[in-house]
Amino acid sequence: MRLSELVSDGYMEIKDLNCAEAILFGANEVYKLGLDTGALKLAAGFGGGMGIESTCGALSGAVMVLGRIFAKDKGHDTPRLKELCAEFLGEYRRQMGSIDCKPLKDSHRTEELKCRNVVLKSAEILEQLIACQIHP
Repeated sequence: MRLSELVSDGYMEIKDLNCAEAILFGANEVYKLGLDTGALKLAAGFGGGMGIESTCGALSGAVMVLGRIFAKDKGHDTPRLKELCAEFLGEYRRQMGSIDCKPLKDSHRTEELKCRNVVLKSAEILEQLIACQIHP
């Protein structure tokens, strides 16, 4: 199963996850990242744009996934990681109009689906970026 399929199927709501957790927990399942529950807790504070409607949690979660998959030991050892993050965020902003929680909620959140469409777009772009890196 793909990450975008998990999100489309209501993974975030079923598991009662915030946007950052939905991406990180889902990617942990899909990409077999090997993150334990302690590591997954690292995403908890990124929901709701870090609680102040700043950078969207779904994007923060995706950046965590990129780091887990592509970082050698740390960011400074992996110059390409910065480029991948910039590419991901740039494409997200291009498609959705912002990378910040507040404007994304204002324009894409619905009462029925909550922020599922915001998280889904993050999952789709993340999947495409990972696929291009693994199978160029």
